Amino acid sequence: MKKLLSFSLLAISFLSLSACESIDHAIKGDKYVNEKIAKKESEAASKAYEEKIQKALKADASQFPQLTKEVGKDEAEVIMKTSQGNITLKLFPKYAPLAVENFLTHAKNGYYNKTTFHRVINDFMIQAGDPNGDGTGGESIWKGKDSKKDAGNGFVNEISPFLYNIRGALSMANAGANTNGSQFFINQNKKNQSKALSRKNYPKPILSAYEQGGNPSLDGGYTVFGHVIEGMDVVDKIASTTIAQNDKPKENITIISIEVVKDYNFKK
Repeated sequence: MKKLLSFSLLAISFLSLSACESIDHAIKGDKYVNEKIAKKESEAASKAYEEKIQKALKADASQFPQLTKEVGKDEAEVIMKTSQGNITLKLFPKYAPLAVENFLTHAKNGYYNKTTFHRVINDFMIQAGDPNGDGTGGESIWKGKDSKKDAGNGFVNEISPFLYNIRGALSMANAGANTNGSQFFINQNKKNQSKALSRKNYPKPILSAYEQGGNPSLDGGYTVFGHVIEGMDVVDKIASTTIAQNDKPKENITIISIEVVKDYNFKK
């Protein structure tokens, strides 16, 4: 009887050990499988983006929404009312849904009202969207609410081969990759940038657009999510203002309000 009991205990111990080993292997197996899946997804995403780039390189001007002043059915429109005049912009939720939803929500909530253009560099860009007025502040609409969209540092960059930092482009300001909050800038540079660019890397219609100015050095690092369709004279006026320290205008230039002329339904 004692031998039988010893054997039974040994059998139970062996079975328990086997079960633990099986669980351990299963956990390691799941981790391995998950890593393989993540790698495949990453490779698929890279391949899909490369295909988009190749498609963009062959596309005509009609495929680039920045190159027309018409507001498409899948685009939004706002009027930025400033102390120097109005700037009308169209937004591209198809290509930069997070940035556009963030901007529109802030605009409708009055977040940008009475904020200033805190950083202005003529023949480069004009920057705004910081409630602190010095470039140190601003949050996304998801901060502390949705960790899938904003993990605390900001929401992810949305880079598209169909959107560029050409003159008039509205882009998100950031402090590094995926740190987008509320600050934005409008590309104002008027100098021809096309001569230094390669047809291998830029679509022909965008090369032509860069003849009118812009900042190609920012492409790939900053989300372009809109474009000025009326009021570039106001942008130039703001850019030519007298500057004090840290590229801040000597006299405040204010965003009075941002009126949403054409909204976009992100739930559809």
